[in-house]
Amino acid sequence: MKRFFPWIALIVGLLIIVFVVRQCRNRTAANYQTATITRGPITQAVTATGTLNPVVNVQVGSQVSGNIAKLFADFNSHVKAGQVVAQIDPALFQATVTQAEGDLANAQAALELAKVNGTRTQELFAKKTSSQADLDQAMANLHQAEANVKIKQGALDKAKADLDHCTITSPIDGVVISRSVDVGQTVAASLQAPVIFAIANDLTKMQIDANVAEADVGVVKIDQNVDFTVDAFPMQTFHGKVVQVRNAPITVQNVVTYDTVIGVSNRDLKLKPGMTANVSIIVAHKDDVLQIKNAALRYRPPDATPVETKRTSTSRAGRPVGGRTGGAREGAERTVYVLPSGASRPQPVQIKTGISDGIMTEVVEGMKEGDRVVTAELASTTAAPSPPANPFGGGPRRFP
Repeated sequence: MKRFFPWIALIVGLLIIVFVVRQCRNRTAANYQTATITRGPITQAVTATGTLNPVVNVQVGSQVSGNIAKLFADFNSHVKAGQVVAQIDPALFQATVTQAEGDLANAQAALELAKVNGTRTQELFAKKTSSQADLDQAMANLHQAEANVKIKQGALDKAKADLDHCTITSPIDGVVISRSVDVGQTVAASLQAPVIFAIANDLTKMQIDANVAEADVGVVKIDQNVDFTVDAFPMQTFHGKVVQVRNAPITVQNVVTYDTVIGVSNRDLKLKPGMTANVSIIVAHKDDVLQIKNAALRYRPPDATPVETKRTSTSRAGRPVGGRTGGAREGAERTVYVLPSGASRPQPVQIKTGISDGIMTEVVEGMKEGDRVVTAELASTTAAPSPPANPFGGGPRRFP
C-alpha cells in the first residue's frame, strides 16, 4: 500500500487543480451579465404629445355691442348653417335705423329743391336775367345735395347692417362645444369680436396637433401610421395617420418643435376636443430581424484599449434625443463585446446596426443568432470588503 500513496496523492492533487481551475472559470464567467442575439419584429417610432381638436372649429362672435336678449343654443346642441343661435337686444339699433331713414328723407328733399333751383337758374341765365355766378352757385348746391343723399344712404345701410348683426346665426353645420355668454350679459365688440359659441363641424373626424422635436421631424413623413393613447382610455390604443408637417417653428424656452397634424377617425365619439394624446409615430418597422439589447451597445470594459474606445466614440452616432424611441442611427458601426464559450474575458466585435425601438436594436451584420454579448459587469464576490465611508469626509477613522 505504501507504494500506491504517491500515485493517490498525485491523482488527488490533479483533481484539486482541475476543481480550482473550473471554479475560477465559473467565477470569472459569472462576473459578466450576458444577453443572447435573437430574432423578431422591431419598430422604430417617434414619441410626442399633442391635443385633440376638431378638424373645423368655428368661433362664432358678435360684430356689435349690446346685451344678450335670447340664446337659442346651448352646450352639445346640434345646429344647422343659417340657424339663429343668439339674439342681441335690437332697440338701440332700430332707433339708429329710424334716425338714418329720417336723415335720408331730409337729404332727398334738399336734393329736390336743389334740382328746382338749378333748373330755374338755368332758364333765367338763358334769358340774360341771371348772372353766371348765380348759375354756378345753383349747380354747386345741386351737386352737394346729391352727395349728401349718398352719405345719408350709406349711414342707413350701416344702421340696417348693425341691426341685422343683432341676430347671430351659425355659419356651419355642427355641434356647439362651448358657450361663453349668458342671457343678459353685455358683449363689447369695440376692440375685438367677443366669442359667444365655439362650433365643431364634425366630431367624427378629428385631428391631433402634436409637437415633434426638431431632432425627430426629419424622419416624420405624410401617411405614416400613428398609435396614440389618451388618459381617459389608458388601456385602449387609437390609430391615425400623419396628414401634414407644418413648416412654422414653435419655440418655447429655446426648444424648437414643429406642429405635426395627425388625422383621427372618431366614429364612436369617444375622443373629445382638448384631450391630451400620447403619440407614437411609426417611422420604420421590420419583421424577423436579428436583435441586440441596447445595454450591450453601451457596455465598455474598464480596461478597453484606447483604439476600441476611440472607434466606439466615433461610431456612436445615435443617442436618445428628443422623442425618438430608437437610439441608434441606421447603418452605424458599433463595437460590442462577446463572451465566447469557455473564455474568461469578453472579446470586441464590430457590428453594423439598423433601426431601434429604444430597448432592442437591429443587427445588420457582424453577428448571428444565438451569440452572447456582454451587457454588464457584475461585482466580484472575492473582492475584499471596503471600509465604511465616513459621512463627514476624511475617510475612516481609527480610534486607539
